[in-house]
Order: sequence, then structure tokens, then C-alpha cells
Amino acid sequence: MNKADLLKKMLPGFLPLLVFIIVDEWLGTEAGILFALGFGLLELIFIYVREKRIEKFVIVDTVFLVVFGGISLLLDNDIFFKLKPALIELLFCLLIGISAFSGNNIMMKMGKRYMKGVEMNAVMEKQFKRSLKIMFWLFSAHVLMVVYSAYFMSKEAWVFISGGLFYIIFGVYFGVELLRNKLKNKVSSNEEWLPLVDEDGKVIGKAPRSLCHKDKNLLHPVVHVHFFNEKGDIFLQKRPKNKLTQPGKWDTAVGGHISDGETLEEGLEKEVREEIGITKAKYQFIKKYIWESDVERELVYLFFAKTEQKIIINKTELDDGRFWSVAEIKKDLIRELFTPNFKNEFEKEILPTIVHH
Repeated sequence: MNKADLLKKMLPGFLPLLVFIIVDEWLGTEAGILFALGFGLLELIFIYVREKRIEKFVIVDTVFLVVFGGISLLLDNDIFFKLKPALIELLFCLLIGISAFSGNNIMMKMGKRYMKGVEMNAVMEKQFKRSLKIMFWLFSAHVLMVVYSAYFMSKEAWVFISGGLFYIIFGVYFGVELLRNKLKNKVSSNEEWLPLVDEDGKVIGKAPRSLCHKDKNLLHPVVHVHFFNEKGDIFLQKRPKNKLTQPGKWDTAVGGHISDGETLEEGLEKEVREEIGITKAKYQFIKKYIWESDVERELVYLFFAKTEQKIIINKTELDDGRFWSVAEIKKDLIRELFTPNFKNEFEKEILPTIVHH
């Protein structure tokens, strides 16, 4: 259930209250209650005929309106009735609060019932949680304003705060969110998008590259290729000094993200061609594993390959590159020359493979 759906679901429940306010102003409280009750019943019938469902929020709001209105009439004190919208809103606020600040996201579970077949990836779930937190504080603030106006302000002020102000607050909020999302999408449209995957590699969504480098919950696939020559030397690249992670260090010959819409093979060949100019090679898949750095979380597909083809370093991608002997790497391993990711792969995959052969 997104923000627009949530507002759409709630608005019908507040309409009986607005009907009461209008009628009460002209014909009195008794007439207001009767008109509100009639309007609530008509709403229920209309929604059922059109959507084949019973709108529980309309029932709850109408029942509370009649109960609190009746108490106010019996006791000749309208404070009970004035507090009614605050109580309804407080109950809804508690529901949003539980969903926003605990592990039990009731609103998301409700939303999935209304949006059958729509999958929510990690980015969508995070945005939904953020929206719920904002809405919780907006609802809380409005509840306090309704309570204050019921006790300390005029009836006209209470009418505006409990009715019109609610729509103004959320109208402004959704307008700001709409503008924010448009600006965000405009920026993201010029950026590379990466697929989001589960730990088995199944694609579950997508996100801009910049976002993947800020949120370690967004697991995305990358390829790493180690190139050997006939002597068994290993080609390493030197990362540019402007790289976000591990600038200026020696790293795996080829490493890069798989873009959204690319297959593993397409991403592999693209990265190899772009970084070191090799167009033909026989790749041996070794394993896949999850690697977590300071800024991101990657599902790494690791490959080995042999080549005698001349390597052409792409200076826009790399600072340098050359073949290293295994002995040379082992000698310098304790120094801060290599990336942690390469050291991990060298010790766990390259050395055991060389010893085995």
C-alpha cells in the first residue's frame, strides 16, 4: 500500500465527519448525527457495489461519530463529540507507529493484500517505512491539535482543525513527496541502474548505482576475473585515485558491476573489454560469494582465465596494470598494496588452486 493508496483508503472514513460538521452548523447536532449516519450507510453501499468489499474504516468512523454524538447530547456537553476525530486518528496513528518503528509492519501486510502480484524490493520497503514514519509524526501532531482545539478554542476553530486542516496537511505532504520523487527520478534517469538480487542471485528489483553504494542492504551482482599468463603470473590492475573505495591500490585484473538488463556473460565480457581490451578468452567459473565493504554489499561471481593476448589498459578506467608473480605478491601481501577483496581471493582461491596444480 503506497502513500496515495493509504490516503485514498482513509478519506472516505472522514467524510461522515465532514457531513456532520456542515449539517450541524445549519440544522443542529441531532440533524448532523442523522445526516452523517445516512451518508456513512450510502458510502458503504456505494463502495460495496463498486468494489465488492466492505470498507471497515467507514463503519468504524460512523459508529464512533454516532456514539460520541449521542454521549454529547445525553450529557449536554459536546467535548466528547469533539474528541471523537482525535480518538479515531489516534488509533490509526498507533497502527502506523507499530508498522514504522517495529519489525511488525502491519501496513505493509495490509498493502500486499490490496496489491496482489506486486513485489516490494528492498528499496521500496525502505521508502515505505520512511513514509510511515513521516505520516506517524503528522498524524500525532494533528491529534494534539484536535485535542487542544476541543478544549481551548472556538467551535469554528475546532471544525477547521479537525476537518479542513487534515486535508491541507496531507495535501501539502503528498504534493512535496510527488515533487521530490519527480526530481529524484530525473537525476536517477541519467545514472546507471543495477539489479538487486537475493543471496542465490535471483533478481528482485533494481536501484541507481549511487544508492547501492550507500545502502549495504542492497545486494547487487559484480564480476571478478583473474587473468594468468603461461608462466602462471597474475595480472593486476591499479585502481584510480578517485575511486570511492580502495583508491590507488592493486586489485583483481577485472572487476565491475553487472548493469540492469545485462546477463552475467554480457556483463563479464563488457568489463573485460572495457578495462583491459581482451575480446576473446575462455573463462572458468570458480564460485560466487558475498563481499561486504564499508559502502556496499556485493554478490561476487569469480572467474579465472588464461591469456596470451596483449593487454591494453584503459586509462579512463585504470591507473596502471601489470603481471605479478605469485612469489612477488606473497612477499608484499603484508603491505598495504592490495585491496582487502583481492587479498581475500588470493589467499582463499588463487593459492589453493596453484598448489593443487
